[in-house]
Amino acid sequence: MNKLFYPAIFHVAEEGGFWITFPDLPECMTQGDDMQEAYKMAVDALGLALTSREQEKQEIPTASELSQITLNENEYCVVIEFDMLAYKKRTNSKAVKKTLSIPEWLNEEAIALGLNFSQVLQEALIQKINAK
Repeated sequence: MNKLFYPAIFHVAEEGGFWITFPDLPECMTQGDDMQEAYKMAVDALGLALTSREQEKQEIPTASELSQITLNENEYCVVIEFDMLAYKKRTNSKAVKKTLSIPEWLNEEAIALGLNFSQVLQEALIQKINAK
Protein backbone atom coordinates (compact mmCIF):
# COMPACT_ATOMS: atom_id res chain seq x y z
CA MET A 1 0.00 0.00 0.00
CA ASN A 2 2.96 2.34 -0.35
CA LYS A 3 2.04 3.90 -3.73
CA LEU A 4 -1.52 5.14 -4.08
CA PHE A 5 -3.27 7.06 -6.84
CA TYR A 6 -6.30 9.24 -6.11
CA PRO A 7 -8.27 11.51 -8.41
CA ALA A 8 -8.40 15.14 -7.37
CA ILE A 9 -10.64 17.86 -8.75
CA PHE A 10 -8.73 21.05 -9.53
CA HIS A 11 -11.25 23.90 -9.50
CA VAL A 12 -10.16 27.10 -11.21
CA ALA A 13 -10.31 29.86 -8.58
CA GLU A 14 -11.77 33.25 -9.55
CA GLU A 15 -8.78 35.05 -8.05
CA GLY A 16 -6.34 32.76 -9.90
CA GLY A 17 -4.82 29.42 -9.10
CA PHE A 18 -6.77 26.37 -8.02
CA TRP A 19 -8.60 24.91 -5.08
CA ILE A 20 -8.53 21.16 -4.83
CA THR A 21 -10.97 18.55 -3.52
CA PHE A 22 -10.84 14.76 -3.45
CA PRO A 23 -14.04 12.83 -4.28
CA ASP A 24 -12.97 9.90 -2.06
CA LEU A 25 -11.82 12.00 0.91
CA PRO A 26 -14.34 14.78 1.62
CA GLU A 27 -12.22 16.12 4.49
CA CYS A 28 -9.26 16.68 2.17
CA MET A 29 -9.04 20.12 0.53
CA THR A 30 -6.23 22.49 -0.36
CA GLN A 31 -5.25 25.20 -2.83
CA GLY A 32 -2.34 26.48 -4.90
CA ASP A 33 -1.42 29.59 -6.86
CA ASP A 34 -0.53 27.63 -10.00
CA MET A 35 -0.69 24.03 -11.25
CA GLN A 36 2.72 23.07 -9.86
CA GLU A 37 2.05 24.44 -6.39
CA ALA A 38 -1.50 23.06 -6.43
CA TYR A 39 -0.21 19.55 -7.23
CA LYS A 40 2.40 19.74 -4.47
CA MET A 41 -0.21 20.95 -1.99
CA ALA A 42 -2.58 18.17 -3.12
CA VAL A 43 0.07 15.53 -2.39
CA ASP A 44 0.64 16.98 1.10
CA ALA A 45 -3.09 17.26 1.83
CA LEU A 46 -3.63 13.69 0.66
CA GLY A 47 -0.82 12.52 2.91
CA LEU A 48 -2.28 14.26 5.92
CA ALA A 49 -5.75 12.84 5.26
CA LEU A 50 -4.55 9.27 4.69
CA THR A 51 -2.14 9.15 7.64
CA SER A 52 -4.82 10.67 9.89
CA ARG A 53 -7.25 7.96 8.83
CA GLU A 54 -4.59 5.31 9.37
CA GLN A 55 -3.77 6.60 12.87
CA GLU A 56 -7.45 6.74 13.79
CA LYS A 57 -7.97 3.17 12.46
CA GLN A 58 -10.42 4.45 9.83
CA GLU A 59 -10.88 2.88 6.44
CA ILE A 60 -8.58 4.01 3.63
CA PRO A 61 -11.03 4.35 0.74
CA THR A 62 -10.50 2.81 -2.65
CA ALA A 63 -9.88 5.43 -5.32
CA SER A 64 -12.80 6.23 -7.60
CA GLU A 65 -12.68 5.18 -11.22
CA LEU A 66 -12.00 8.19 -13.43
CA SER A 67 -15.06 7.35 -15.53
CA GLN A 68 -17.26 7.86 -12.43
CA ILE A 69 -16.14 11.46 -11.86
CA THR A 70 -18.34 14.23 -13.19
CA LEU A 71 -16.71 17.58 -13.86
CA ASN A 72 -18.25 21.01 -14.17
CA GLU A 73 -16.98 23.97 -16.14
CA ASN A 74 -13.52 25.15 -14.99
CA GLU A 75 -12.77 21.84 -13.25
CA TYR A 76 -10.06 19.35 -14.13
CA CYS A 77 -9.48 15.84 -12.86
CA VAL A 78 -5.85 15.21 -11.94
CA VAL A 79 -4.57 11.89 -10.63
CA ILE A 80 -2.38 12.43 -7.59
CA GLU A 81 0.40 9.90 -7.00
CA PHE A 82 1.12 9.39 -3.32
CA ASP A 83 3.93 7.36 -1.77
CA MET A 84 2.94 6.56 1.83
CA LEU A 85 6.42 5.41 2.91
CA ALA A 86 8.16 8.46 1.42
CA TYR A 87 5.60 10.76 3.08
CA LYS A 88 6.13 9.14 6.48
CA LYS A 89 9.91 9.38 6.11
CA ARG A 90 9.60 13.08 5.27
CA THR A 91 7.10 14.01 7.98
CA ASN A 92 7.75 11.60 10.85
CA SER A 93 11.43 10.78 11.29
CA LYS A 94 11.56 11.26 15.05
CA ALA A 95 13.78 8.61 16.64
CA VAL A 96 12.19 6.21 19.13
CA LYS A 97 14.09 4.07 21.59
CA LYS A 98 13.66 0.30 21.30
CA THR A 99 14.94 -2.33 23.68
CA LEU A 100 15.82 -5.69 22.19
CA SER A 101 17.69 -8.85 23.03
CA ILE A 102 20.27 -10.67 20.92
CA PRO A 103 22.54 -13.62 21.71
CA GLU A 104 25.74 -12.65 23.49
CA TRP A 105 27.96 -14.15 20.76
CA LEU A 106 26.20 -11.98 18.15
CA ASN A 107 26.68 -8.88 20.29
CA GLU A 108 30.41 -9.61 20.67
CA GLU A 109 30.92 -10.20 16.94
CA ALA A 110 29.04 -7.03 16.01
CA ILE A 111 31.05 -4.94 18.50
CA ALA A 112 34.30 -6.45 17.17
CA LEU A 113 33.29 -5.34 13.67
CA GLY A 114 32.41 -1.85 14.93
CA LEU A 115 28.82 -2.11 13.68
CA ASN A 116 26.31 0.60 14.52
CA PHE A 117 23.40 -1.39 15.98
CA SER A 118 20.80 1.31 15.27
CA GLN A 119 21.90 1.66 11.65
CA VAL A 120 21.92 -2.11 11.06
CA LEU A 121 18.45 -2.45 12.55
CA GLN A 122 17.08 0.45 10.49
CA GLU A 123 18.53 -0.99 7.27
CA ALA A 124 17.11 -4.44 8.03
CA LEU A 125 13.67 -3.05 8.84
CA ILE A 126 13.61 -0.95 5.67
CA GLN A 127 14.60 -4.01 3.65
CA LYS A 128 11.76 -6.03 5.23
CA ILE A 129 9.23 -3.25 4.68
CA ASN A 130 10.24 -2.81 1.02
CA ALA A 131 9.93 -6.58 0.49
CA LYS A 132 6.20 -6.48 1.39
